[in-house]
Amino acid sequence: MPQSHHNSIDDRLSVLQKRWSRYVEEGRFEQFIEFAIAVNSLAEYFNRLRLPGLVRLCEGLENAALARLGEEETHPISGQDISMLQRQLDSLAGAVATSRNVASARRMQEAAAAPADIDWIKPRSVWMIAAPEKRAMASALTEQMQFFGFKVSKHGWDEDQDMKEAEKPLAVLFIPAGDITTADESARIAAIRAACPASQLIYLGGESEIEPIVALMRAGIDITIAAEDQPAMVLNCILDLVQTNEQEQYRVLVVEDSRVAVALIRRTLAQHGINTHAIHDPGRLLEALESYKPDLILMDMYMPRFNGVEATRVLRQMAAYNSLPVVYLSGESAVGMQVEALRLGGDQFLMKPFNPVLLAAVVKTRIERFREVRRSTRLDGLTGLLNHTAAKSRLKAMVEEAGDEHALTVAMIDIDHFKSINDAYGHPVGDQVIRGLAWLLKGRLRSVDLIGRYGGEEFLIALPGVTRDKALSAIDRIRRDFSGLPHAHPGGALHATFSAGIASLPGIHTAAALTEVADGALLQAKRLGRNRVEVAS
Repeated sequence: MPQSHHNSIDDRLSVLQKRWSRYVEEGRFEQFIEFAIAVNSLAEYFNRLRLPGLVRLCEGLENAALARLGEEETHPISGQDISMLQRQLDSLAGAVATSRNVASARRMQEAAAAPADIDWIKPRSVWMIAAPEKRAMASALTEQMQFFGFKVSKHGWDEDQDMKEAEKPLAVLFIPAGDITTADESARIAAIRAACPASQLIYLGGESEIEPIVALMRAGIDITIAAEDQPAMVLNCILDLVQTNEQEQYRVLVVEDSRVAVALIRRTLAQHGINTHAIHDPGRLLEALESYKPDLILMDMYMPRFNGVEATRVLRQMAAYNSLPVVYLSGESAVGMQVEALRLGGDQFLMKPFNPVLLAAVVKTRIERFREVRRSTRLDGLTGLLNHTAAKSRLKAMVEEAGDEHALTVAMIDIDHFKSINDAYGHPVGDQVIRGLAWLLKGRLRSVDLIGRYGGEEFLIALPGVTRDKALSAIDRIRRDFSGLPHAHPGGALHATFSAGIASLPGIHTAAALTEVADGALLQAKRLGRNRVEVAS
């Protein structure tokens, strides 16, 4: 784990422990709330770093704390409850110390050099616990993970492994012989979970029913992958662990005429790293929305001039704001009034005085869902790349920005003989091949580059500031690497290739023309035998 992450984890853990010590000494209700907020903040941080075992421990501590939150008169809590929470806090601190040797949350390096000089993920350790009957699948998955730089260590289900001394892995893959998990297998999973609290535990197989999956989760499994999805999903899960993308800070607009309430709201949300902007006059709402661009509005129900419901009804008539989350804050206790407020455009209703822990949870949950919906309209569901419409829109903006003075190179890429892959191996394996190329493009190219799934097995990329010759070198290297990428399936592994066509500015003046010329070069590459890159004349 990078030192910067460790320092940040240590800082958060230190804050958590200090808040807990302060509560144990003084026993005040507000101190317990501060402690619960610190636990939640640490859990979110572990989740961003893809540390599932530590997330689980944090969530267990948070649930135990919230169960004892109660009201002000219930504090201080009993000595027995304090001892129980202390044990959970000690377990969490011990697990953090245990995970120090695992580089399980390294941020993928962003390219500062030309695309041809970019390397992808650094090696990671993965344990594979596989039954002899699944040797072919285990070998194919191993080859695939090694291609992306993972160090795979294979073990048998009955192998006596010294887990205390071993370097803890990023992930552990369990591949059983049959569909029903035995008691010995469950015990083995539980032992590895105890020894590797920060690792992701992935189980390949099992019954597609709730009870067996719950039993696996209780033993320590994080993800259960059904048989038909195994080859395609395993690498997806592993790569997801090492790609820690920093989220843009959440932004909340507070529309509230009480300065005391505003101060409390802003203090509560600031503890969760949420940015806030407050206005006291609802008449300035549209102006604030335009300049601040929030992810959510916290709206007081009763304000001078007009109320929160009336303000929300205005927003719901505007296309730019008709899906923006609105959470009402009010002392209104009448259920009928609350229902009417929600019917007229609100998303949730919180009573004053509000619980700070609940306020933060509601805000974060609503914003996450809002952002996910917003992303889903722009991103391709299979690859996570820009979809056809978003890619065309982004390319148009890049062409306008480049003008006649700056280089911009566009490439159209198409996977060769893709229909034959689908016919021979099935659509899940075909989807995996598409995802494999998407992973490679994201890893090899820069964050400023456009990468989009143009449709089916076709991709559109645009490289700003890159000349035609440099683009040819970079894309041809990706072509060679892709031809060596193994795509695992139940019977082993297959390889695929792609063809590409390149066009560049200046000389072509519109995004549509660039795409058309690059597509013509792609057709020429296919006519010349495929698995090659052609540059438009």
